[in-house]
Amino acid sequence: MVRQPGVIVCGHAGVAVPITDHLLAAGAPVTVVVRTADAAARATRDGVGVVVCAGPLGEALIAAGLETADAVVCVEDGEMANLETALVARRLRPDVRIVTRLANATVGGALAATDDGHHDTVLDVADLAAPSVVEACLGITTHRITAAGIDVVAATVPVGRDGTLREIFGDLAPLAVTAHDGEMVACPGRDHRVAAGDVATMLGTADEFAAHGLTIDEVSEEGARPRPPGMVRRARAAVRSFVRDANPNFFRMLLVLVALLVVSTTVLRLFYRKPGMSVLDAVYFSTETIATVGYGDFTFSDQAVALRIFSIVLMFLGLTTTAMVMAFLAELLISRRIAEAAGRRRARFMTGHVVVIGLGAFGIRVARDIAARGREVVIVERSVDNRFLSAASASSIPVVIGDATLASTLADARVHTAGAVAVLTSDDMVNIETGIAVRGALGDAWATRVDRRGVPVVLRVFDRAMGDAVADRFGFRNVRSTTELAVPWFVGAALGLQVLSTFTVQSMSFVVGRLRVAPDGGLVGVAMQELSAHTRVIAIRRHDSGDLEYPPRRGTSFAAGDEAYVVGPHEELLAVLEHQRVG
Repeated sequence: MVRQPGVIVCGHAGVAVPITDHLLAAGAPVTVVVRTADAAARATRDGVGVVVCAGPLGEALIAAGLETADAVVCVEDGEMANLETALVARRLRPDVRIVTRLANATVGGALAATDDGHHDTVLDVADLAAPSVVEACLGITTHRITAAGIDVVAATVPVGRDGTLREIFGDLAPLAVTAHDGEMVACPGRDHRVAAGDVATMLGTADEFAAHGLTIDEVSEEGARPRPPGMVRRARAAVRSFVRDANPNFFRMLLVLVALLVVSTTVLRLFYRKPGMSVLDAVYFSTETIATVGYGDFTFSDQAVALRIFSIVLMFLGLTTTAMVMAFLAELLISRRIAEAAGRRRARFMTGHVVVIGLGAFGIRVARDIAARGREVVIVERSVDNRFLSAASASSIPVVIGDATLASTLADARVHTAGAVAVLTSDDMVNIETGIAVRGALGDAWATRVDRRGVPVVLRVFDRAMGDAVADRFGFRNVRSTTELAVPWFVGAALGLQVLSTFTVQSMSFVVGRLRVAPDGGLVGVAMQELSAHTRVIAIRRHDSGDLEYPPRRGTSFAAGDEAYVVGPHEELLAVLEHQRVG
């Protein structure tokens, strides 16, 4: 039996809970360090040691077993607390593996940029989870993976005929099969039978796909790029936006101004003498009089008394009406109400765009990534004081201020013409309510579009079990748990699995990782077929010769020091890690 390494988890809430659970599932002893006695009560559970930091942090870490621990995972709610723990742990144990949650890219980059052999990993939940949401919104079904210098592809392709996966796809490795009724099987064997109409996610190189007559959709990597709206449509949208946002009195005063111009033109054309007036002259002179810009070419000085009195009234009425029109126009241009409506005006001519609901660290990251792929994005945010509004403005992403559970707000964001909707607030209940409202906004098209998978509605739900229940009850196909997407990175880094990437098939997350076979670990001498049936070994880099085996055969065995590139659901990769830990 190999010594069971220990992991110290600093934090007791949020992502710290599933990290602790997954570490326990992998067979790693866990000690949790908390700041208060109340937190200690919440963190206490079977198999977990708890240390309360009542004094200096260093003493608490030593009491938690820092001297013999293999890793310290810093996942408290406050970033300063995480940074402090990482620095103190590094000072006390220079060789310990440290995994830190930090959203500040500058500080995180400086913390991870060490050249002294330290094992520092800095992770941000938003960065880890955002790609999966972007892929769901853009309908990306092709995932590129670089393993040991080999570019392999996990691509979702339709099954064209009945048969086994081996008969249809040959040596391509199956990662998932989704039946036409929606049931999914993860990492089935090559002898798994499929039927026409099913969808299979297969793993291989581009040449291997081409050998079976399968073309990988390159366009999906960047998402569909809708044709920019034409000038006519933009002009119409601008006019509609102006009409909606302007004060109704503006149009009344404008109507009065036009009426004055018509009456004045008619009077001057009929009664002005010496030398007489054409229609164009009458329009010109009327405009000149109403605007009170002075005379020079035409005057009323030698006209009849009645016409001169008419000119006095016309000037006063023109001055008053023009002033009111300009006042309403100024309100339209500079008022806060119109500033908040800027997002609605920009969104009004959009179609095929992506609507992101919820402007937080996660929402702005997703919106930026989608915009970077060439798709138009509209963000819906409830609070006018949101701190990320300036970031959205800097990225030229329009923001619609309003409650996304209201039909009027969804209409302002043109949800009914959107190509995808991502509901990403930090409250699960709000996300579920908003998702249902979005479904209502799509109306009769909801069922048809979902069946055809044309308009994905992506819901952020923190708890995976809740996400599965929501998907089953309300029919949402794209429910994403940020916790499920981020946890494998933290757990893998703590246990020595270098997570290279993650992607999602249906609602299941797959992890691609690199694992070095420990000389005293349980994987030495283990053949491929002895691993979990739901794990695929992409390639093996041999330690003794440096040779690369791709793809490894079922009878291939691991040797000490080998680097194995593996892919599968993260629970299955945890089973591989546990196999490595216990011989």
